[in-house]
Amino acid sequence: MKRVLFFILLLQFIFAENNITSLTENVKNTILELVKPQTDEPTLNTNNTTIQETIKEKKEEDRKKRAELELEKEEAQKIEQERIRKEQVLAKKKQQLIEMEALRKHINSLENKKKLIDEELSKDNIWANRYLPYETYQQLLMKQQEYNEEIKEYDEKENLSIQEQIKLKKLKDEYKITEAKLSQLSEYKKEPFSELIKIDDLEKEPTITNPWDIITAMSYKQHMNTLKDEYDTRYKSLKKAVEKLREKSMLLKELTLITTNKNYSKELVVTEKKLKYFEEKLEVFGTTIAAFSQQVSQHNLHMDEGIEKEIKKSMRTGIIIVLLLVFFLFIKFLINKYMSENDLFYGINKVANFLFIFLILMILLFTYLENVKALMTFVSFASAGIAIALKDWFMSLLGWVVILVSGSIHVGDRVKFVKDGVEYVGDIVDISVLRMTLHEDVTLTTIYSNRRTGRMIFIPNNYIFTDMIANYSHAGLKTVWDGIDFFITFDSNIAKAQHIAKEVTRKYSKGYTDMTRKQLNMLRSKYSMRNTAVEPRIFGFFDTYGVRISAWYLTNAYATLTLRSTISMEILSRLHEEDDIFLALPSQSLYVDQPAPRPPLKEGEEPTADLRAN
Repeated sequence: MKRVLFFILLLQFIFAENNITSLTENVKNTILELVKPQTDEPTLNTNNTTIQETIKEKKEEDRKKRAELELEKEEAQKIEQERIRKEQVLAKKKQQLIEMEALRKHINSLENKKKLIDEELSKDNIWANRYLPYETYQQLLMKQQEYNEEIKEYDEKENLSIQEQIKLKKLKDEYKITEAKLSQLSEYKKEPFSELIKIDDLEKEPTITNPWDIITAMSYKQHMNTLKDEYDTRYKSLKKAVEKLREKSMLLKELTLITTNKNYSKELVVTEKKLKYFEEKLEVFGTTIAAFSQQVSQHNLHMDEGIEKEIKKSMRTGIIIVLLLVFFLFIKFLINKYMSENDLFYGINKVANFLFIFLILMILLFTYLENVKALMTFVSFASAGIAIALKDWFMSLLGWVVILVSGSIHVGDRVKFVKDGVEYVGDIVDISVLRMTLHEDVTLTTIYSNRRTGRMIFIPNNYIFTDMIANYSHAGLKTVWDGIDFFITFDSNIAKAQHIAKEVTRKYSKGYTDMTRKQLNMLRSKYSMRNTAVEPRIFGFFDTYGVRISAWYLTNAYATLTLRSTISMEILSRLHEEDDIFLALPSQSLYVDQPAPRPPLKEGEEPTADLRAN
């Protein structure tokens, strides 16, 4: 009995897979019925039959429920599958849209990159700009050939339709337009890069023989380096253009693959052709620049060696000249110290200066001139020819050299020279190769003689050999002697008049007197000067109408009239204050009511008519 109950419970658990709660309740009720107390055997059999029927009903009911559940499950699976399929379709469409949008953005990005490349090539690259007209000419030439072939095809046909005739006319018009464009662009049909890749021949290396050649060599090196930098810049520009064209070619290849636009294919063909041309020129230009750089390096090496050699030679020459200068200064020191009072002081100074200059010239001549003998011969013949053909010019040039070397006249000196009896006094404002320029000033000469001043006078330099030129301010001596004359009567106090003249002149010329004394002492080393008295000088002389008092004093060479006027007025004022000094003037005696004294007649002399009348 227990086994039967266990078997029934086991079946209930197996068939109640999808409805556990209901099956558990049925099993519970069945067990409760079975465990009730049983009174007899028939009841037991009835219960078994009932249990079996119940089990069958339950099995049938469970089977139906499972079938329904299976149907519901299948339906749910179908719905789920349909949902999943729809979601997959939507996801696929969404993915396609995303991919299309990404592709569109990628295409736009490629087009923008290509556009930037085109802008860079058209604006900032000389090679692309130079190639563009040539490319346009070639494209027009190809179009012209195409038009020509099509025109020939139509000309070979005998009977043309109206449409074909219209097309033929249109082709001929296009041909003429293209031909006109080609004529305008004819200058671009030649090789576009011939001038850009051409390397100029290097100039001949300068020979470095003196310090000035070092500057020439440095300039030559700078010129070569500038050319090299220019060619390197061109090469980099061409290389950049090639890189941009390669990048553009890759972009066009990608655009050709991902788009159906045929324009990209045509542009790719043109770009590939252009790239090939640029690459060829880049290779040729690179080889040319490499050879040019090698030449520049060799020239620079030679220049550096020549400069170094010349610097060493110049340093040696400079050291020799410095030592010679020190020796010369030592000799000058000895001369000034021990021979300043000697009469030979001036001559020895001149000889020492000449020897020093001569030695310096000889050192420089034999240091920097390779063929001195040939130079001397050439200079001799050239000087003779110039002296004969251009005497005045040569003499003016020689006079300029003498003026510079001798130092007799400097810019700023006040000078006087005479031409055709006319005196010109003024300041030297310029000394050129052929002439001196003098600015005329107001002086005593202009007051009494010329009555004109302020002119610019041009004096040929050869005048220093043929005419006398007076220098009022030579060698720093800025003062000159000026004199004032006045007449007093014979009965005047002559000594007092001389004393007044001396006091006034000494008073107003004292500053110039002291300055002149110092300047003369300095000039004693250059000139043999014996009379160096600088005090005012007063002289008295007999004259027709009385005694001439001549007062001489030192004054500024550039302003003599000012001091002359001041001293004249002061002397006149002082003379008027004296009672025993009378100015003498031209006079005439008149005899009234008495005969004029007659000189006695000489022996044998007859009285004149005037004498008879008296």
